Amino acid sequence: MDANAIALLDIFEKKMRLEVPMFQRQYVWKQEHQWAPLWEDIARKFVEFIEGRTDAPVHFLGAMVLDQRQTQTGRVERRSVIDGQQRLTTLQIFLAAFRDFCRREGLGDFADECEKYTVNTGRMAEPEVEKYKVWPTLSDRQQFIDVVDAGSRDALEKLHPLTRRKYSRKFEPRPRMVEAYFFFYDSLAEFFKGNPNEPPLGAEKPLADRLEECFEALKTALKVVAIDLDRDDDAQVIFETLNARGEPLLPADLLRNFIFLRAARRNEEQEALYKKYWAAFDEPFWRQEVVQGRLVRPRSDLFIQHFLASKQARDIPIKHLFVEYKYWVERSAPYKSVEAELAALAKQGKDFRRLVVRSDADALGPLAHFLETFDVSTVFPPLLAMLDLGASDDEMREVARMLESYLLRRTVCVSDTKAYNRVFMGLTRAIRRDGGTAAVVRSHLASLQGATDAWPSDERFSEAWMTGHAYSVLNNPRIVYILSKLSETYRTSKTEQVKVSGQLTVEHLMPQAWVAHWPLPDGNKGVDNPWSVPADDPRALATRARSAIVQTFGNLTLITGGLNSSISNGDWATKRTAIEANSLLPINLQLRNVEAWDEGAIERRGRDLLSRALALWPRE
Repeated sequence: MDANAIALLDIFEKKMRLEVPMFQRQYVWKQEHQWAPLWEDIARKFVEFIEGRTDAPVHFLGAMVLDQRQTQTGRVERRSVIDGQQRLTTLQIFLAAFRDFCRREGLGDFADECEKYTVNTGRMAEPEVEKYKVWPTLSDRQQFIDVVDAGSRDALEKLHPLTRRKYSRKFEPRPRMVEAYFFFYDSLAEFFKGNPNEPPLGAEKPLADRLEECFEALKTALKVVAIDLDRDDDAQVIFETLNARGEPLLPADLLRNFIFLRAARRNEEQEALYKKYWAAFDEPFWRQEVVQGRLVRPRSDLFIQHFLASKQARDIPIKHLFVEYKYWVERSAPYKSVEAELAALAKQGKDFRRLVVRSDADALGPLAHFLETFDVSTVFPPLLAMLDLGASDDEMREVARMLESYLLRRTVCVSDTKAYNRVFMGLTRAIRRDGGTAAVVRSHLASLQGATDAWPSDERFSEAWMTGHAYSVLNNPRIVYILSKLSETYRTSKTEQVKVSGQLTVEHLMPQAWVAHWPLPDGNKGVDNPWSVPADDPRALATRARSAIVQTFGNLTLITGGLNSSISNGDWATKRTAIEANSLLPINLQLRNVEAWDEGAIERRGRDLLSRALALWPRE
């Protein structure tokens, strides 16, 4: 390879196209971490030259790696950008903003000079494409063209006006390159024109003189390291080992590069493959960070982890996703072509999306809702395996019902979750071996008999339901989920269909602070601190027993919003009236005729709910 330190503008002076390969990631630089620091570097040199300190050391803006590409006769010379596409693209956006600022200020000579560094001129076989010095990846091209071609800040703002959704207080984000242009344009305007509170540096000099000095800084004091690869250099190895100064590469970025470089070597059409199979993975959905257990990772990382685990039926360490994927593909050769590999990833990407995005129109929507609420991701590999093998929606509904029963029963019984990786990797192997059917899943779950993995029996589930401190063990969303499902079992053909639009919250029918308004069964007042009196004191015993049953399912219900504290902690007559006035949920209609709410009423309601829970989540 050949590495040279060259001035910033020199890299754009030659008639040449710097092409970002299809497999590279989208433009991801942001203001705080990249645009602002880059502007600070540039502005510092501007200050030095305006102040006459032209002998200050040059500043390096980073490195870029370019790979030579064969160019047909009559075409503009091309290079592939192996690394540094974010920096190169941003510098072009900066130059476009600098050009437009100069033109706005009536300094056409400077604007024309900038223009030479943003577009190619002269004879071109395909001028509408070849005129651009940098040619971004497919998903970024239109916004880049808008920035370079608009010609002014006002024109670009007309192309990309600020918009906001109905009732939203914030404006919708504009394309990132467009935002970068506005950032640099406004920064340049403030630097050269000042603001109401502060004049610009060198205000005593004409603007044209200051611009000329700053243009000289761009030509001589700001440099980059350009690395040109030889034919024998392995672009993939160099790409993987470079540590970019900008936004960290995700495993999905490395994966894209690895796959599409192989496609090029096999003469498979990269652009067509990208559009057909990979473009969806460059949507913001996949870069969104989500919580999985104690980890916060981009959604694309989680998909790759579960995809590999599904294919290999073994646990995949999330810190080594790219290495694991590359090793698997090179060692096992699971696909006959890169297109087959991309087709599998695209199909399973859609499957994964069905499992994490709740949709009432999708057969997997209810399962996605449950998995999100109960924060269970270890089931993704076997579910992806089933979908990979072509399981029907009916099969998936049946599997969802069994998995929900298994996981919900274990949650209510406060069972250990440490064995879930082993349990569901075993299920994945069974599915890969015996087929993606509900029968295979049923057989596997029923065979689990250990203390750490068994499907809880009706007896064990019933005991936990009636005596367990549900409100202490389960978080609010999970109790809401369970009670919402149970509420639907009270609905009959004569019950009105009422859609609840507000947020449902859990309410204790007998309040946790019950002592003030809820006498004990014998009429005595409970003890505020039952542990401060002798353990065998009858009132202390009754107080502790009541405080325990208050946390069980029989004493919990759902309401929209919440009752204020005076009503929530008030006596039963007051609270029942408030619930009747504020709730039409079927689960609450049964409370209208209950005259007294005490230990007996809580136990009766708990058993009623239990019988419905056993029917909703049966053990098979």
